[in-house]
Amino acid sequence: MRTRQRTTKPDLRQAAFLRYMLIVAVLIVWIGGISARLVYLQVNQHEWLKDKAESQRTDIKQSKMLRGSIFDRNGRALALSTTVKTLFADATKIEDIEKTAVDLAKILKLNKEKLLEQLREAKDLEKRYLPVVKGLDAAEAQKVNAALETEGVRKSDLPNYAGLHWREEQERSYPHQALAAHVIGFSNNDGVGQAGIEQSQNDVLYGAVIKRRQERDRLGRVYDETVSEKEPPNDVVLTISSSMQYKTEEALEKAVKASASRAGMAIVIDHKTGEILALANYPTFDPNRLDTITTENLSNRCVQGVYAPGSVFKLITYGTAFEKKLLAPDALIDSGNGMIEVAGHKFTDSHAIGSVSATKAFAHSSNVCAIKTSMRVGRQGFYESLQKFGFGSQTGVELPAETSGIVRPINRWNGDSLASMAIGYEIGVSALQMATTFATIANNGIRVKPRIIKQIKQSDQKVVFESQPETERVVSRETAQSMHKLMSAVVTEGTGKRAQLAGYTSAGKTGTAWKFDEKTKRVSSAKYMSSFIGFAPVNDPAVTIAVIMDEPKIGGRNGGQVAAPVFKEIAEAVLAEMRVPFDLTAENQRAGPEKFRDSVGHGGDTKAAREDDVTEREAGLRQPARSANAAKTDANKKETRPKKEAVISDRPKAIIRQESIKPLPKDKFKT
Repeated sequence: MRTRQRTTKPDLRQAAFLRYMLIVAVLIVWIGGISARLVYLQVNQHEWLKDKAESQRTDIKQSKMLRGSIFDRNGRALALSTTVKTLFADATKIEDIEKTAVDLAKILKLNKEKLLEQLREAKDLEKRYLPVVKGLDAAEAQKVNAALETEGVRKSDLPNYAGLHWREEQERSYPHQALAAHVIGFSNNDGVGQAGIEQSQNDVLYGAVIKRRQERDRLGRVYDETVSEKEPPNDVVLTISSSMQYKTEEALEKAVKASASRAGMAIVIDHKTGEILALANYPTFDPNRLDTITTENLSNRCVQGVYAPGSVFKLITYGTAFEKKLLAPDALIDSGNGMIEVAGHKFTDSHAIGSVSATKAFAHSSNVCAIKTSMRVGRQGFYESLQKFGFGSQTGVELPAETSGIVRPINRWNGDSLASMAIGYEIGVSALQMATTFATIANNGIRVKPRIIKQIKQSDQKVVFESQPETERVVSRETAQSMHKLMSAVVTEGTGKRAQLAGYTSAGKTGTAWKFDEKTKRVSSAKYMSSFIGFAPVNDPAVTIAVIMDEPKIGGRNGGQVAAPVFKEIAEAVLAEMRVPFDLTAENQRAGPEKFRDSVGHGGDTKAAREDDVTEREAGLRQPARSANAAKTDANKKETRPKKEAVISDRPKAIIRQESIKPLPKDKFKT
């Protein structure tokens, strides 16, 4: 019997179910993996992805508006900015570093090895900005673009070379080089002022940053742009005149070199408006060449330096006495035997002039007469006068780091302090403070705050600020006129004859002061600050001019010898440019060798001082040509002049105990 086997039919539904579940499982795992990745990217990597996406489609460019310009009073550009281009490399976009280095070195004449090293380092650090060459103008940039043109490179900007781009920057230039360098100052590579007007007016001049946000498509084409700007910079117009500044600097430089001085300062002020027409320092620097700037030539000594003024400070002594009705120009002052003792210290003149008028005492620069005058005024009155004239305070000129000078309160004065200050010691002043004081007297007792900024303008020439004179009466008109008389006598018959001008009357005061020696901590009789400060013409002054020479060594050391001729040269040039009419004819112009010099120091005599006298007597000062009438007048005066005046020696012969000279702090008279 045959047995038949029964075949089992497969369950198709179960097979289908298994397959389905397998597919579902695979899908679940796949979706789960994707979901986990998405969660990771969206949560953990969100910020990084966002920044990367924005960097690919968004381009943010920042550019700075050109820094404002600086002009002189006549509209001549003293400082201006120009647009230049910088070629830089985005190392992350450069594939072939070596080829790029070779191409750039060949086109730009650069060192291939050094450039290759820089590019490799930038590539490793993923730097996107590596400056290759700076300061190219538009024409030079076009030549570079043409040389770097590469086929097959698609870029939205030039040059058409992978990883290379241009950035617009600005370059500051000073077209007149060193002219008024201490006034203008300079700015650094970031466009930030570092000295002078560039520093004090940095907020006015600073170029506003323009920010452009550009949205690009995948081909690099801009489809949206947002621009944000700030207030544009303004231009600054100064009170100085380029031509007057040049003439002042030229005269000062010549005098500093001729006298082998350490430095020199000169200031020209329109005392009626307070406008500074010229402010010069020597040595100076070229702001176009920052590598030439040193600590010695950078300082603006006119406003930052402090020194003991010496005999020019007798203007305060006599002016205060006149103001308090304690003295008149023709009143007699008895100098006795030419010596006075104050608090155990002896101050002397170089000669005994006996009883003379205040005018003659001032012209002779007598220490004894000045000290006796200060005693009439008294400590409190003298101190109040110092404050009224502005000593111990900044003048307020728009230049950085201005010094206040040094004026000690009365309770810190010594027994001989009043006597010392009466002749310009135990006090520290700046050249601008002294120039402003003389300008006050020239302006009939009205002090006008000195200023060096005339206007601030927008780029469209609209004036947004214009400075106005700030005035204050310091002394009466009568006092100022009395001082005019005294200062005129200094030039016509006193220590300042070399300040006589061709065609103009002039008035002023000489000063010769010993300097404080930082090494010895004492006032040194071997170092001088020699000055002449005055104005012209006498009856209707147009300008006030201050000249200060620091440590002259050749051709005399007194203010009348070394500073007065500089005053003369500057004054004649400035008055001519201002077209001030002559007030002096050849017939009534007096000329002659200087017969008097300042009493120097605290009245102390030195070997160097005596040698100076001998040298000058041996040299024989040449007398300028004079008219016949002038010669006749001088001859008559010579006959009637008392014999003792014919042998006047202008150096003091003092008897001062060396230990009695109290040295001031180390920085007391730092210049």
